Amino acid sequence: MFWRSAKPAAPSQPAGGHTEAQAAASAGDYDTALAIWNRLAHAGDARAQAEIGQCFVQGWGVERDVALAKTWLHLSAKAGDPVGQRLLADYHFNGEDGKPDRAIAEEWYARAARQGDAHAQDMLSWILTDGDHRKPDYAQARDWALKAAAQGNAAAMTRLGLLHHNALGVERDPDEAARWWQQSALLGDADGQAMLGVAHHLGAGVPKDNVRALAWLTLARKARSPFADRYYNGVLATCTADERRRAEEMAYLAPETWGEPA
Repeated sequence: MFWRSAKPAAPSQPAGGHTEAQAAASAGDYDTALAIWNRLAHAGDARAQAEIGQCFVQGWGVERDVALAKTWLHLSAKAGDPVGQRLLADYHFNGEDGKPDRAIAEEWYARAARQGDAHAQDMLSWILTDGDHRKPDYAQARDWALKAAAQGNAAAMTRLGLLHHNALGVERDPDEAARWWQQSALLGDADGQAMLGVAHHLGAGVPKDNVRALAWLTLARKARSPFADRYYNGVLATCTADERRRAEEMAYLAPETWGEPA
């Protein structure tokens, strides 16, 4: 097919079609989605180029091809599309071509973050906190996490809680840590749920409540949070049989229905 050439025409004002393409992709109809993105991409639409690149990364509707993926994503990113920049950053962060490159990933995440992409802001915060390839910068990490959190990014909220819990670039503040974990936990972030569970177990920033602690950790463990795996057995061992039963019952209900802790 034409779109495999990855040689888009000179930029122009493409016709619409993104809504139809996204609807088709959401329904699993990638033949239709790719046909639309193909037309848009060769008319110079950088978002469509990013979508085609992502399809080649994931093998959605096409055979997975990381070389073509990189070509399409780079076209989109260089054209200034924040989604293309973020997806190209993901490509390098995950090492899709065989070797992760956090330095290149940081560069593209930063470009997308400056354009307001919440996922890119969150990932840039993660990189600045982790210090895998550079010295950590907790002040910048917190600033980007705040920007992502303001857009509803739950992972960024969890990181803000960890920064306050571990006194990374800020004073240690259990109340502020728990406040962020409460928000992220209710949005479904597994690590936030796990850390909120630990906070309830310790009574750090929230009331001490073994039932609520175990319920949150149970939810987080089901969602494969490594934090939950780390703390679950220890919390479980401190609970009575009645507390375990109540926590199990609570974990089957939506957290919004739990009400306020006692």
